[in-house]
Amino acid sequence: MATDEIKLSMKLLIDTKNKKVVFAEVENDFVDFLFYILTLPLSTVTKLLKDKGMNGCLPNIYESVENLNDTYMKSKHIILQPKCPVNISKAPLPLLDGIPTLTTLYKCSNSTCTAYNVTDDPGSNCPGCMFRKMSVQVVYAGPPGVKESKAATGFFVKDVVKYMVMDDLVVKPLTLSNITALKDYSTIKEIVSLHEEVVQFGKEEALKLLKSSLESKAVLTSVFMSLVKVEK
Repeated sequence: MATDEIKLSMKLLIDTKNKKVVFAEVENDFVDFLFYILTLPLSTVTKLLKDKGMNGCLPNIYESVENLNDTYMKSKHIILQPKCPVNISKAPLPLLDGIPTLTTLYKCSNSTCTAYNVTDDPGSNCPGCMFRKMSVQVVYAGPPGVKESKAATGFFVKDVVKYMVMDDLVVKPLTLSNITALKDYSTIKEIVSLHEEVVQFGKEEALKLLKSSLESKAVLTSVFMSLVKVEK
C-alpha cells in the first residue's frame, strides 16, 4: 500500500448488541465522496467492481464490449472510458483515481446569474438566463462568485457542520434535533450497549462501500464491522 494514500478519519456509533453501525460522524470530505459516486458513469462503476465479485450482468456487458474487435465496434472507448462530468481532481478525496474527467467546464457569461450550472459545451445557452451563453471557463465546478477553497466550502457540501451518515447512507447534518431523534430511536429499540470507534477510510474501504451500496441497505456495517474489535 502506498505510504501517501489518502485516509479519512470517521467516528462510528456501534450497536454492539445487534452488531451493526448505527451511524458515522464525518466531515464534509466524506460526504463529498458519497455524492461523487452519483456522478460516476455506470460503465466506470462496472469497471471498478467487475473483478470484486460484482453481482448481476453488467460485468458481462462490459466484457462483451472489451472482447468485440473493431470489425463490429465503432467507438469502443466511449463505452469503456466515459468521462465523468465532474472533475474531482481538486476535491479532498480522489480515492477512485484514474477516472477520465472533463478537463474544461464553462459557466454562464452573465456575471449576475445566480443559477448554479456548468457545462462542457461553451456554445450552449444558460438554463437560467436562457439567452446568455455558457462561455466563461471555470476550474472549480462551484457556484458563480464562490472562491475555490476546499477548507471553506468543500467540493459539493459546505464545511459548516459535521454530518451524520446512517448505515443505509442517508446523509444528514449533525444537529441537536437529529441527535435527539437518535436517542429516541435508541430508547425504542432498547439499544443498551453503544460503542464509539474511530476508523480510517481509504481506497480499499471506498471500493467496498461502492460495491455494498449496490447490494445492501446496511453499508457501513458491511464495510466496517469486520474491522472493529468490540469488547464483550
